[in-house]
Amino acid sequence: MTHTIHPTALVDDSAQLGEGVEIGPFCIVGPNVKIGDRTRLISHVTLNGQTDLGSDCVLHPFVSLGEPPQDFKFKGGDVRLIVGDRNILREQVTMHMGTESAKGVTEVGSDNFFMVGAHVAHDCTVGNHVVFANNATLGGDSTVADYVIMGGLSALHQQCRIGKYAFIGGGAPVTGDVIPYGMVDNLGALAGLNLVGLKRRGFARDAIHDLRAAYRLVFANEGAFNERIEDAARLFENRPEVMDIVEFIRTPAKRPLCSPEGR
Repeated sequence: MTHTIHPTALVDDSAQLGEGVEIGPFCIVGPNVKIGDRTRLISHVTLNGQTDLGSDCVLHPFVSLGEPPQDFKFKGGDVRLIVGDRNILREQVTMHMGTESAKGVTEVGSDNFFMVGAHVAHDCTVGNHVVFANNATLGGDSTVADYVIMGGLSALHQQCRIGKYAFIGGGAPVTGDVIPYGMVDNLGALAGLNLVGLKRRGFARDAIHDLRAAYRLVFANEGAFNERIEDAARLFENRPEVMDIVEFIRTPAKRPLCSPEGR
């Protein structure tokens, strides 16, 4: 098996390295780490714990993966971190393993871009094609779906969910669940739909039109909230994007819904 290890790197003999892996100067790779094909550790990268890192990833200096969770209840159980393929992790990105009192695993998908200082806490689930700007942070046991963008210095409260294609403004303190396709402003309040993102991703004009109509209905000031949800489900039952929002709201959750009224 062919891989390149700089002479200053410390790689445990039990670590599993794929084809074409490159481990640069002053990196540390622990005994229970698996690294997929063609992944590059540029320099000063630390991989510990039960960590599975996918193929074709690029880890920049001072990335740290697989350290124990920052949870006072953690007593050293059988926990792990799983990271998918083609992820770019810039300087000082951190991702921790799960806890035995929650899911036991932190999972990150593929084709994601984590900028400087981004943090994925214990037991989080992150989807695919996600962007975390500088110092974006997830609290423990939270979920971020596909194509989400987290603005710089934004922070997600533990056990919150962010639906797919949502956009979180820079510096936003997000303390509730964010609907799919939603946009959260810099103060942490829901501020409509991520229209710019939807257009950039090629969503059809009629789909965006129906999403806007459904949003106005669901977050109107008149009537009971649950009744408005059911009205949206009835009026837009054939629009998958609207039903994504309906099903997201219907799903039992641990945190309240992020609303236009703010936190």
